[in-house]
Amino acid sequence: MSEVLQQLVEMSHYLGDPGRTYAILGEGNTSARIDQDSFYVKASGTTLATMKPSDFLAVSISKVTAILDDAKAGDADVDRVLKEALLDSKETRKPSVETMMHGLLYQLSPEYNFIGHTHPVATNALLCSVNAYEAVSGRVCPDHIVVMGHQSVFVPYVDPGLVLAREVRARVNRFIEEEGVLPKAIMLENHGLFALGSNAKKVTNITDMAEKVSNIIIGSYSVGGPKFMSPEAVRRIDTRPDELYRQKVIK
Repeated sequence: MSEVLQQLVEMSHYLGDPGRTYAILGEGNTSARIDQDSFYVKASGTTLATMKPSDFLAVSISKVTAILDDAKAGDADVDRVLKEALLDSKETRKPSVETMMHGLLYQLSPEYNFIGHTHPVATNALLCSVNAYEAVSGRVCPDHIVVMGHQSVFVPYVDPGLVLAREVRARVNRFIEEEGVLPKAIMLENHGLFALGSNAKKVTNITDMAEKVSNIIIGSYSVGGPKFMSPEAVRRIDTRPDELYRQKVIK
C-alpha cells in the first residue's frame, strides 16, 4: 500500500470515528491526490470509520471534470462519466457522488492533496439554520483564523453531485479572485463541510476547528449572538509573522 493511500485510510478513520460525530453510516467522502491527473476517492456506500485501502477507487481528474462544461448532461451522463473516469476498467463499484467536486478542486490547485467531506453535528446545526450564512461567515478567535483561514466559501443549498460541483467551482474561483488565496474550507448550506489541505493532518485540523467554533457560536446565540472579530482584526491575525509561522508548523 502506498504512503498516500495509508494516510487516506487513517484520515478517513479519524473523520469517521463515531465519537467525533462528524459522519455516520455512509455519510461523507474523502480523497487524496495520486498525481497530476488522478486521485483516490471513497467508493459510494462505504463507511469512513471502517474504510480499507480497497474501498478507495482511482479516478482520472480530467475525465471526471469534463462533464462540468456539458450543459446538457443529466443523471445518466453522470453515471457514465463516473464509470469512464475509473482507472481500473474492470471496477464495478461507483465512486462517491461528490467525485466531480473532489476532482475540480484538485484540478484547481496542486496545493490540494487531501480532501475530507463530512457532516459534523454542530457545524451542520449552523448550516441548517436560518442564520447559516451569518453563522459561518465570521471569525470568532485567532485560532479560528490560523487553522481555517480568514474566510470560508459559503455555498447555498443546491442538488448534490453535478449541480453542486458547478456551483462550488464558480464560488471558489470567485473567492480566489477576490481574496487572492485558496480557501481551506467550503461550507455547504443544509449539507456539510469540505476541508482542503496539502496533507491529511491539515484536513482533520480544519474539521476539528470547524466543529469547535461551531459549538462556540451555537453557545453565543444563547447569550445574544456571536461577536465576530472585525475585518481589521481578522486581517491582522491572518498576516502577523508569528501567526504565519504557526500556520506552517501546526501539523
